[in-house]
Amino acid sequence: MRTRLPLLAALLLSASASAAPITLTVFMGSQQRPEIFQPIFDRFQKQNPNIKIKIETGGATSEAQNQYLTTVLAAQDSSLDVFLIDVVRTATFAAANWAEPLDSYLPSKDTYLKAFLEGPLNAASVNGKLYAMPAFTDAQFLYYRKDLLAKYNAKVPKTWDELAATAATIQKGEGGNLQGFNFQGAPIEGTVCNFLEMAWSAGGSVNDVTSPAAKQGLGFLVNAVKTKLAPAASSEIKTDDSRQQFQAGNVLFGLNWSYAWAHFQGNSPQPSAVKGNVGVAPLPSFGKNASATCTGGWEWAVNAYSKNKAASAKLLQYMASSDVQKELAVKGAYLPIRKNLYNDPSVIAANPHFKSLFGIVTKARPRPITPAYPRVSEIIRNNVSAAVAGSKSVDSALNDMKRDLTPLLK
Repeated sequence: MRTRLPLLAALLLSASASAAPITLTVFMGSQQRPEIFQPIFDRFQKQNPNIKIKIETGGATSEAQNQYLTTVLAAQDSSLDVFLIDVVRTATFAAANWAEPLDSYLPSKDTYLKAFLEGPLNAASVNGKLYAMPAFTDAQFLYYRKDLLAKYNAKVPKTWDELAATAATIQKGEGGNLQGFNFQGAPIEGTVCNFLEMAWSAGGSVNDVTSPAAKQGLGFLVNAVKTKLAPAASSEIKTDDSRQQFQAGNVLFGLNWSYAWAHFQGNSPQPSAVKGNVGVAPLPSFGKNASATCTGGWEWAVNAYSKNKAASAKLLQYMASSDVQKELAVKGAYLPIRKNLYNDPSVIAANPHFKSLFGIVTKARPRPITPAYPRVSEIIRNNVSAAVAGSKSVDSALNDMKRDLTPLLK
């Protein structure tokens, strides 16, 4: 009997330990609307009583969030279990061994992932391994004021020149402080996308940033400020600044991501002055070139140093489920990672533009995929912002960009 008591005690202790609650600390940016994710996490907790979720928020931009995560993970800190990363971070996090490979946690990986869009999966993978679970995909679109275009009998512009001419006419007619065109010019990730979209839609590429196409693209942004088509402070405008200014009724044409739609329609902490008066279209192009937009979106990654990897991976699969993806689309206007939801009646009712713009989302172009991307991004965004601010000429900004990018993009 004496020999069995320690064994029984050990078994009871083991059973108690296995039932002990796990707390997963999930990190996301404040602009990613934790209030939309909290009810979803609450349901997951009800379905998994032994798992608790604590949200930690920080960083108003992709760069600020990445800086914080880099500090935490470089120290091999296990305090964070799950975190959202921008799609451009996967290769960097994989190379640094900060993100746990997820392949072994998925049931029948190839079959499971067939329901997902190819773009987000490619962005979450490195050398055939899945290092993150796509949370939602994204692309930049042209948002416009339907009411103002109707008032002036103007069409949705298909070229950048048409946009400039239409905006100038309506600005003159409206008077006041109406912005004709709003884009991101601060040294942030959105500015990288704005530059690439301009260069691509002029027929250029990131591998030749001193080409006439790249010069035409950056020149348009710079000239938009000079001609007062865009705000004088454009070199300081961040993504959510653009969203808030459009939402306040101060913008005619604006570049932004899919999340802005829900805000514009009133599902927002701030009031919307444009509810019901917003249209969405593909980005214009130069001449007869094709429209081009940047692949965006965010991914869930598991900290390679987490002590709760299995539970974290379970949460990631839940967040990628059809029901959760539908809720994120309906309530937050997040573009789903699952193909079938682009024909879902409730998703389309909340986001009428999703169905018509599905082809744009699937053809969105990636930013350079390289472990050196943080430096690539820094070079592009700093030079673009300097040109928009007028502290560098377009030629100087592009020449400096080429000099510094060349060794990184070989």
